[in-house]
Amino acid sequence: MTHLSSPNLKRGAAVAAGAALAASLSFSPALADEALADLVERVSPAVVTVLATEDAGQTPRGPKFGRPDGGAFEEFFRRFGDPRDLPDEFTHQRPRQGLGSGFILDQDGWIVTNHHVVDGADDVTVRLSDRRTYDVEVIGVDEATDLALLRIDAKEDLPFVALGDSDAIRVGDDVAAVGNPFGLGGTVTQGIVSAKGRDIASGPYADFIQTDAAINRGNSGGPLFNMEGEVIGVNSAIYSPTGGSVGVGFAVASNIVAQVVADLKEDGQVDRGWLGVSIQDVTPSIAEALELDPPRGALVASVVEGGPSEGALEAGDVILSFDGADVTASRDLPKLVGAARAGADASIEILRDGKSEIVGVEIGALPNQRLASLEGAGADQETASDMLGATLEKLTPDLRDQLGLAKDAEGAVVTSLNSSGRAAKAGLLVGDVILRVDDEEVTDPAALDVVLENRDRATALMLVHRNGGQIFVAVKTA
Repeated sequence: MTHLSSPNLKRGAAVAAGAALAASLSFSPALADEALADLVERVSPAVVTVLATEDAGQTPRGPKFGRPDGGAFEEFFRRFGDPRDLPDEFTHQRPRQGLGSGFILDQDGWIVTNHHVVDGADDVTVRLSDRRTYDVEVIGVDEATDLALLRIDAKEDLPFVALGDSDAIRVGDDVAAVGNPFGLGGTVTQGIVSAKGRDIASGPYADFIQTDAAINRGNSGGPLFNMEGEVIGVNSAIYSPTGGSVGVGFAVASNIVAQVVADLKEDGQVDRGWLGVSIQDVTPSIAEALELDPPRGALVASVVEGGPSEGALEAGDVILSFDGADVTASRDLPKLVGAARAGADASIEILRDGKSEIVGVEIGALPNQRLASLEGAGADQETASDMLGATLEKLTPDLRDQLGLAKDAEGAVVTSLNSSGRAAKAGLLVGDVILRVDDEEVTDPAALDVVLENRDRATALMLVHRNGGQIFVAVKTA
């Protein structure tokens, strides 16, 4: 009878376990490849090529140049004619055609692509994976998120894919991009979610997923799939020093897509909510001045007169949440407010004077606004603040007019800066008008000096007028 602790048994068990582990490792990639192939086979019929044609019209021929008698081309011109002898002064250019990708969102032929794919096109057509081609009706576009909604009438039910929950994906999750790079036709690339919530300076309303799945020219507007075959992003942009894929691609998150598509389906345009405030980030230095730890939220720099928030929000409030959704950074707020309906009541958590409170605001409709601009102030110095390392001047009628301020506006204008001074290091600029320090109004440079001298905090939170708006700047004073 063999003892259970026999070396032969132990060796045999180890070999068996090793073989089982090796088998599992050797089979898992094949299973993964098979799963991806099944997914691609299932979703590819819903991915389309978008062809956008722009009529180039007519362009001038330019002057008719004479030709010398004789020469190598004389016989050619005699037999076939010289195009320069044509009577009209214009020639038709070949239409310019761009292409991108898209995907069918339901069986009735609703299609999502990028705004930049169809922008400026005189004619748009869609080619399905089986080569059938249809004329397109552009239902609506949203330049702010680079999305467009199209529709085709196929007179039959079409294959389609569904939007997934982009909030549920995790960094490291497998994804696949399907599209039409370089006009090659249906192409699949695989990668992972490299990051979420990317800000690529495309505006306040878009939210991007970063992926290393290869995205190239022609992939624009195509879907980024999770491994369940759900669209979790619309491929829209790449970062590349060469123009080709270097593994840094960006897709508009599907939860943003869902909001935009719903609006475009309703009336062909996207209606966004408006809070009527200008905001900025809560930097570590501003958070220190506000005694807010950790730094978070959106700092209200100014409130639009007559806007939805007048009387409810104030400059200096920090918005911590909007209708129950946390505002971790200022860029979170525009997306939350933009998704709200005009006329809806919103509950906003703010930090004011060091205390948390809830205020209610009726959301307005986002108007078309033009941002004011101003030229930097240049004036003779009059008063100085050694503490800030800046030269300050009292507001005059000429300065008020130049800076776009009200006739009775008061404050201290920064007319020069010491590059190594506290004001310059904090980010103050020549032309800034200091309006307030913490809760103390600043009427002129002398008043500012008094306020700064009587403070016991190490950081002063200054409300500053700049370029037609207001921002907060945190300045070290000790």
